[in-house]
Amino acid sequence: MTTRHLTQLELLQELSGVAEKEVDRHLSMAKDWSPHDYIPWEDGKNFAALGGTDYDPEQSRLGEVAKAAMITNLLTEDNLPTYHREIADNFSMDHAWGHWVGRWTSEENRHGIVMRDYLVVTRGVDPVKLEEARMIHMTNGWNPQGKVAEHTDEPMNMLHSVAYVTFQELATRVSHRNTGKACNDPIADKMLQRIAADENLHMIFYRNISAAGLDLVPDQAIRAITDTIMNFEMPGAGMPDFRRNGVLMAKHGIYDLRQHREEVVMPVLKKWKIFERDDFGPEGQKTREELAVFLEELDQQATRFEEMRDRSLAREAKKREMAAASA
Repeated sequence: MTTRHLTQLELLQELSGVAEKEVDRHLSMAKDWSPHDYIPWEDGKNFAALGGTDYDPEQSRLGEVAKAAMITNLLTEDNLPTYHREIADNFSMDHAWGHWVGRWTSEENRHGIVMRDYLVVTRGVDPVKLEEARMIHMTNGWNPQGKVAEHTDEPMNMLHSVAYVTFQELATRVSHRNTGKACNDPIADKMLQRIAADENLHMIFYRNISAAGLDLVPDQAIRAITDTIMNFEMPGAGMPDFRRNGVLMAKHGIYDLRQHREEVVMPVLKKWKIFERDDFGPEGQKTREELAVFLEELDQQATRFEEMRDRSLAREAKKREMAAASA
């Protein structure tokens, strides 16, 4: 079987009609909403600079896990200038591609606005530390293809970009939904449900572009998908306290390896019919086998993590029982 291999420009040209169709579909389904409608403004008060009182940890109604998740999710949304640049470079600003870049960026910006307003007004986290972390994270920037490029000889192209954001948007949706539950606040839960709904629509756009890429250049697309899955990192990697917060989130069910495999990677691969397709050439088939081996390893890693987590949580519960008994 002879397979095609297209350049970046050729991919954009061949898929432009799909992009136009997907932009129209998105606009027909997206719901406009305003960040201010999700904020309990009556809870707000001035900080010391305007004659009020500065943040005190006792003012927060969020638990440790909810704080870690909210900060991680917000700082991830904050790095929008980096994402805009990356997607504009990979998609161009021409025609439907450019319209999508602008629309996606403006929708994502609302997420950062509403989350920050909520945290500042409710004094959910320390606003000074939050701002310091934002400055560091945005200064560092983020290259979603950086780790992929280190581990593949394949030239990076827009197929890598759309594969990455397909999985990332769905992962973010899962994280936001579970963070909302962890906050134990109906206002925060409703806000994060709204954000998660946006992320799901974004995921569908990218997933459908990737599907069209698979039909157009199967071997080239499966290589990009496999590279992305095998080297996937959330865009928060590199932000202050990301590892600590990520461990807390995984330990308490916000986002862990099992969720990543079962709720993000596998549903998308099933939608694309990756393991049912018969249009791969020899290289594509070899790549699919490589992916299958990795997915099995990921399953084993998730099981090991779950076993360690269960033991750790059991030890913590035992300590609390002993402390309560001796009190």
